[in-house]
Amino acid sequence: MNNNKNNKTDKAIIDRIKKEIEIMRPFIQEDGGDVEFVSFDESNGIVAVDLQGHCVGCALSQVTLKQGLEVNLKTAVPEVKEVVIAE
Repeated sequence: MNNNKNNKTDKAIIDRIKKEIEIMRPFIQEDGGDVEFVSFDESNGIVAVDLQGHCVGCALSQVTLKQGLEVNLKTAVPEVKEVVIAE
């Protein structure tokens, strides 16, 4: 397997993920929060994000994460299987 091809594939997927996050950010920012892409693990389809601002410690942050970010990312980028908060 060609690692260079895999790197290009990873970059293309990550670019699509980042683009979709940028589309969703204004909605999160309206409530005083923010979201930032951290990483994507192609082996398991997990995207890690950093929730910021009012999202930190908010009881509804899991709703934002799972029903907002995850649903939209999985629809826009089929390689995404799950979205989690970065550790």
